[in-house]
Amino acid sequence: QVQLVESGGDLVQPGGSLRLSCAASGTAFSIYTLGWYRQAPGKDRELVATIDKTATVYADSVKGRFAISRDYATNTVDLQMNSLKPTDTAIYFCNAKYHSLIYWGQGTWVTVSS
Repeated sequence: QVQLVESGGDLVQPGGSLRLSCAASGTAFSIYTLGWYRQAPGKDRELVATIDKTATVYADSVKGRFAISRDYATNTVDLQMNSLKPTDTAIYFCNAKYHSLIYWGQGTWVTVSS
């Protein structure tokens, strides 16, 4: 059974930092693109960052502030988030994609507020 389990979401003040982690299990994730998406209240889900063996992609809104990393040995993907803004408030989802195979985690909330 494929599982993606996120952790690390929290309430943080503007300008603060947070690190999200996603543990993947149940299949050979080394061939998958892993990434993070987010969905703010009342908005559509949007890409934050993805990573695989050929490329790392960031949304323009997080470039220079967020960094995605991946450990192929442990099947984990992390998202280091710095200089957080209230507009980063959302539920963050871990995603795994390989051609038509797409998996989602349950999500972890990040709230940026003073």
